[in-house]
Amino acid sequence: MQWTLVVPLKPLAHAKSRLSDTAGDAVRPGLALAFAQDTVAAALSCPAVRDVAVVTDDRLAGRELATLGARIVPDTPGAGLNAALAHGEAVIRTPRRDRPVAALNADLPALRPAELARVLEAAAEFPRAFLADAAAMGTTLLAAAPGAELLPAFGTGSRSRHRASGAEELALDAVDSVRQDVDTGEDLRAALALGVGPRTAAAAARLLMPGQ
Repeated sequence: MQWTLVVPLKPLAHAKSRLSDTAGDAVRPGLALAFAQDTVAAALSCPAVRDVAVVTDDRLAGRELATLGARIVPDTPGAGLNAALAHGEAVIRTPRRDRPVAALNADLPALRPAELARVLEAAAEFPRAFLADAAAMGTTLLAAAPGAELLPAFGTGSRSRHRASGAEELALDAVDSVRQDVDTGEDLRAALALGVGPRTAAAAARLLMPGQ
């Protein structure tokens, strides 16, 4: 089974505010873009991924991610993360309702194609399935097989909401790169330890990070 991934990305100027203790206002937009670029590039290299649709209204991000091969879907609702994902799902599935779709976070700079393939292969066994993040509180991937709706419930505490919605939680080990999203300086250090993509590595090299 080959999946279409829907990746939501808010305007870069407002992205990654929780990284303020690590990256200043002038640096965070570039860092958020680097995260998204490395995430999308890795996803497009995954043999289980047919294509990637990025839902965003940020012109710079749209241009850069389209260059990598992503389809850019304007965030028409403009009503937050879950509305953007539902809109992206609707756009992707308009021509073909039987297309498997998965929502993927845009801040997985250490993402490895082989690990993503393992997660998607496991998700294909269920109508809806999700992978919890490294903190075991949130969600980094939510998948819907053909005929099933995505029903995204991302945000703080999304792991429990997705489980309560009937989605199967994927109990997989050795997929750390798919779990390691980046919201804080500690998250970034963990991602760097896993090994991030080239754009994040270059952006992070410009930061003064205690403990690195």
